[in-house]
Amino acid sequence: MPEHSPYPLPRHFQREEAQLQRHGISSWAQLAALSDGELRQLASGGGALERQLRKLRGQAQLVSELELDPHEAALLLYAGIASSQGLAAASPQQLLTQLGRLERSLLGMAPARVDAATVRRWIQRAQARRPGPGGSGRSAN
Repeated sequence: MPEHSPYPLPRHFQREEAQLQRHGISSWAQLAALSDGELRQLASGGGALERQLRKLRGQAQLVSELELDPHEAALLLYAGIASSQGLAAASPQQLLTQLGRLERSLLGMAPARVDAATVRRWIQRAQARRPGPGGSGRSAN
């Protein structure tokens, strides 16, 4: 998944997409690896907004690190989860409630696409990625 192309991006990222493509960024992994300085440089040279590029990088990091689908990573970002560390520390029930509200606001009364098992799986993946204070990589959730 991480090597897949992020393109096409949603319409509101049109200028950012053009700038990323101009600079040879062709995968989620490449986008995830961009530094703050590189994002600033991309924003200064062609109409892309640094704020939008940071959002895209956050999405790319979730896609790359946790093997999430791009729409899943975007949903987490809009719910306030911007990193695998943030996801690892999240309460499964709180996150499920938050995601449910967000999905309803975006999709109306369509059935939720994210269920409790999916949220727990995402959190477990995030927890497995980083060692905790005791070095075990586990968190007491």
